[in-house]
Amino acid sequence: MHHPIQIGKISITFLQSRHETGGAFDLFELIVPPNAFLNVPHLHRDYDETIFGLNGIATWTIDGTQVQVHPGQQLEIPRGTVHSYTNLHSGAARMMCLLTPGLVGPEYFRELATALNAEGPPDIVGISQVMARYGVTPSG
Repeated sequence: MHHPIQIGKISITFLQSRHETGGAFDLFELIVPPNAFLNVPHLHRDYDETIFGLNGIATWTIDGTQVQVHPGQQLEIPRGTVHSYTNLHSGAARMMCLLTPGLVGPEYFRELATALNAEGPPDIVGISQVMARYGVTPSG
């Protein structure tokens, strides 16, 4: 298991990365505390994402439609689908995220964390460059 990566309040911990799976998949735990969110709707150009709800409830917006993911539920996000997420509840939402094929690894999230967690205003150009390098396109 890899060390947790903090992006704001959100925690990402890789269980298997593209490096261990020969590029077949990336698998990580995503923990979103109450009132935390990813406020950048985006799409993945070259990989699909599957979300497995473990604890709490996360609200995902998929092509403009809100979907709640409860423990034991699964959500498929095909490549090219605009999505974002939030936690509107009082407990943390914990999910497993599977990216197929594995193209980003922990490097993507570490680079984003560096760009987002820096002192001062967010480096929008730097964030956009990181996203583009890993096939992530902001939308809206």
